[in-house]
Amino acid sequence: MRFTARARRIALAALMGGALLGGAGGAPAVTSGPTPPSTDAKPIYSDAAALGKLMFFDPALSGSGKMSCASCHSPEHAYGPPNGLAAQLGGADLRQQGTRAVPSLRYVLNRTPIWTHAQAASLSERLSETDNAPVGGFGWDGRFNHLHEQASFPLFDPNEMANKDPAALLAKMQRAPYATRFKEVFGENIFADPSKAFAQAMYAIERFELEDPSFHPYTSKFDYYLDGKVQLTPQELHGKKLFEDPAGGNCASCHIDQPGVNGAHPLFTDFNFQALGVPRNAELKVNADPKYFDMGLCGPLRKDQSDKLNCGLFKSVSLRNTATRQVFFHNGRFHTLKDALRFYVQRDTNPDKWYPKDAQGKVDKFNDLPVALRVNVDTTDEPLTRKAGERPIWSERDIDDVAAFLATLTDGYDLKRKTGKSSDHP
Repeated sequence: MRFTARARRIALAALMGGALLGGAGGAPAVTSGPTPPSTDAKPIYSDAAALGKLMFFDPALSGSGKMSCASCHSPEHAYGPPNGLAAQLGGADLRQQGTRAVPSLRYVLNRTPIWTHAQAASLSERLSETDNAPVGGFGWDGRFNHLHEQASFPLFDPNEMANKDPAALLAKMQRAPYATRFKEVFGENIFADPSKAFAQAMYAIERFELEDPSFHPYTSKFDYYLDGKVQLTPQELHGKKLFEDPAGGNCASCHIDQPGVNGAHPLFTDFNFQALGVPRNAELKVNADPKYFDMGLCGPLRKDQSDKLNCGLFKSVSLRNTATRQVFFHNGRFHTLKDALRFYVQRDTNPDKWYPKDAQGKVDKFNDLPVALRVNVDTTDEPLTRKAGERPIWSERDIDDVAAFLATLTDGYDLKRKTGKSSDHP
């Protein structure tokens, strides 16, 4: 895959100070803003955001009447999925399975840069490591450039909230307990103009997601470590070193863990896209069709990218709160953090552990992409350069240590807890 760590750094540098998405202001594109002070005060919302919160948690706005935005993006699970299903169940009968794992909404909504793929003019340059990587946009494939666009998709997806059309959604809203309030905020006759009413509804959800501090609390142990309020254990520090080592795990080349401008706390993503060759997941019903392939940037959900070199690329998501997740990667193939880490460092050294064998008894490596497109999978960045039979870059103990470090990214760390001999100090 041509987008090496060097190319990703070029793309990242080009985006610093660039445009952010709706409501995010003009701060640097990839680093977070200054870490907000911890507070237990009740959030103060704009009128639109207050309505958006009601809508976000309202299951009546779905075709089943039982599924809200929060059903998949649970606040108690870092606005990610509340379970380990590879893809969530929805639809009018709550039995229709989606095609991708649900990503967390925490930390990225007000910092995601717009979709960008600045390419070199010549094909030879595009195939070289100097070409810029695609970056930005919402979703696994970056196809939404604004939060209100992203928010509208699940409302009408037949596998999710399954509304027939905006008219059906607005009819539900007019019956909602907050319908009167909606008219007070957006105009008494707002529902007489369906297109305007729908636009304002999506705007309200967008404002809630941008204004509610629970989407970006910065209350993890790692945040307090950056602020000098707590120390990491020797195990966590070793895991951090393994995570950052460019000749080892090399994780920080995509999941940036260094403070940004003015000490801004990192988001653990550069919003770039890459192809990791994650194994096909038989848990997804759509994969029962051997001709079906989810190719990320070039379909089937995204329709505007015809460049075959982008097939199989998915966004590098934030690793904040990853230790609380029960499902990993775009297709939900793994269900524990340590298994996801094992795959990452053993993909090439022990491919028979992760991929099935074909009819000829050969390991069918990168089997979730058509054979002709498997060349797009990253085999140039460490540790994805290894050969079968070689020793993985991490041992099992190393994997334990990296997992311990990633657990420091979990929000809600209690600085005031009484631990006697605290394990936080070496």
